[in-house]
Formats: sequence, C-alpha cells, structure tokens
Amino acid sequence: MERFDALVVGAGPAGSSTAIHLARAGARVILVDRATFPRDKPCGGGLTGRALARIPVDPSPVVERDVDRFLLRVGYGASFARTHDRPLIRMTQRIRLDAFLVEAAIAAGAELREGTKVTQLVAHELGVTARVGRDIVHADVLVGADGANGIVARALGLGEKIVHGVALEANVPLEALGVRELERTAAIELGVVPGGYGWVFPKGDHANLGVGGWGSEGPWLRDHLARLAQVFGVAPGALSALKGHRLPMRRLGAPAASGRALLVGDAAGLVDPLSGDGMYEAFVSARLAADAILGGDLAGYEPALADALDRHAAASWAAKRALDRHPRLVFAAARAPGVFGVVAGLLGGEVAHPAEARGAARPALRLIARLAR
Repeated sequence: MERFDALVVGAGPAGSSTAIHLARAGARVILVDRATFPRDKPCGGGLTGRALARIPVDPSPVVERDVDRFLLRVGYGASFARTHDRPLIRMTQRIRLDAFLVEAAIAAGAELREGTKVTQLVAHELGVTARVGRDIVHADVLVGADGANGIVARALGLGEKIVHGVALEANVPLEALGVRELERTAAIELGVVPGGYGWVFPKGDHANLGVGGWGSEGPWLRDHLARLAQVFGVAPGALSALKGHRLPMRRLGAPAASGRALLVGDAAGLVDPLSGDGMYEAFVSARLAADAILGGDLAGYEPALADALDRHAAASWAAKRALDRHPRLVFAAARAPGVFGVVAGLLGGEVAHPAEARGAARPALRLIARLAR
C-alpha cells in the first residue's frame, strides 16, 4: 500500500493548484486524473484580475490574448461598449492552462497519475483508502477536485445543495466574425437565455462563442447558439468543436467537507451564479484547502470558504435573479455612469463587493438589488 499526506482527485485548475500549494510546503501529494494531459475542457477560458491574483503560478506562457474592451447587448438589439485602461481579462484555453498547471504541480513535487481512475473510495477517521488504477493508496486527507460530475462528492454524500446550469460553446475563426474590434472585446448578450447569457470571447486565432443558462434550457441550447452566431455574422457551418457542460452553482451553506475530505472548485459547486465562471473560486478554494491541511485544521475549511466567497456569491445570486426577470432594466442600469468602473473593479479584484461602490454607480446598483427581490 502506498501512503501519502493527500490524495487529490482531479487535475483541473482547483486540483492542480491544491497540489502545488501542498507540494511546495513539503507534503507528499498524489494527483490523479482519468484524463491524459493535455486535454481540453469546455470553458470560456477567461482569467480575470482577481483570478490572476490567486493562481499559484504566472500563466503568461499560456495567455493568448488580452481583452480591454467590454460589449454589452440585450435581446439582440441595444448595445453599448466600454474600453478599460488595462486588460480586463486574459484569455487562454483550458487545453493549455490545465496542462501548464499539472506540470507546475509535478515540478513542485506532486506525483501525477494520469489516465487513471479512482475506485473503491473508502473514507474513515484516519483518512481515505482508494484504488488508484491497480494500486491501493492510503492518504491522510482526500481532496475532491473532480468537477461537476465527480465521484468524491457522491461517495461522501455531498452535493445536495448544488444547482446545475448548462452551457454549450463552439469555436469560430476570428476572421469569420467580421468585426475587427471583437479581437480585443469580451461580448455579452443578455436576455437571450433564461438564467444566463450568450458570449463571444477572442482567443489566439479563433473566438469562443457560447450560451449558458438554467439546466432546463439544455434542449434549446443549440438553437440559442445558432441565433447568437447569426447575430454576430457567423455562418452555422463555421462553428466547430461544439461542447456542452454543466455549471455547478453552490447554494449558500452547502457543505464542502466531510471528515477528512474536502471539496474544491467545481466539485464543491463553486461556480459564480451570475458569470458562470469558476476560475477565481477554484484558486481560492485550492489555497484554503491547502492551508487547512497544512495547518491540521480541516474543520476550519468550510468557515474560511464561506468567509472568502459567500458575500460575493450572495450578490451574484441576487444579480442573477434580477437579470433573469428584468434583463432590459438590468441593461439600462449597467449603462449608468460609474457602473462600468465597478464591473472592472470586480473583475480586477480592486472592488470586493458591489456594496463598496461609491458615487454615481450607487443608484443603478440599488435598482438591480430591488429587481432581485
């Protein structure tokens, strides 16, 4: 039987980041994923400033484009754009980012088992025992980082307070968009998918188009995506690499730990309800999980997670309700003076919560809060 301080199941951003933090501190870490890297994952691939402040390695080698312009539209009609004085989002692809983080975990000292399944998972008071491929492994702590459909949360009986959205995305050559400004623009289309939005995000030589919303919208996502492509002048035949995925969104108070096991990232449902992004939450939960393990305070993980994320998550749930019910009013409020600065501050990490907004933006943000009630 092989013995480790931590068994991390899932080598996406949350799992690899947890392994990096632990291994750098001298812990014996085994990082397991059923995929072989590099492998792709459906994802918008945007790294906001606040995510960049939490990622454990500099991702510049895998950044393909910086975005400094934001385009907001509603109902395929009215629109407005704003340009920021520095990048709002750094765009990458998961096939590159995830492999980069895995290599960083290996360099830090973690042991990688890729193309390997974890089965026969048994949690007990001394840790966890599992079959990793053909080997039996014991670890003092288990970290579930295996995503929205992971085995760890199921084995622990967690996940009952997680709501699932759905998304469908595709790639298109940049030249097929026909709008030069979109090469540095994050475009968001409101009011076209119940419980969500459509997006166009530029990458290196292509753009990522996608739509996401409530889980009940799954049967209609192809129609929503085709309409989004049409509005941006993209012929249906130009779309490639269509991928669908679930968006696990944690209700406040949902458990993220049990005994000597912790959940991080998507496995804990840590996707922002409003944006559908989970990168920031992945990196934050990875750091907090590693701190809890290294400090011998597993019971402190959930309170630390709530302290770091719940206030922002509550505001995101409220804004999501307002957007779902009144997309045009939210659009109008978003055009108000000062609001773009708040959005840029939230993306960049300079503003922790909309309530910190000052000046002209406050009336518009109060309106959005009232629309959510």
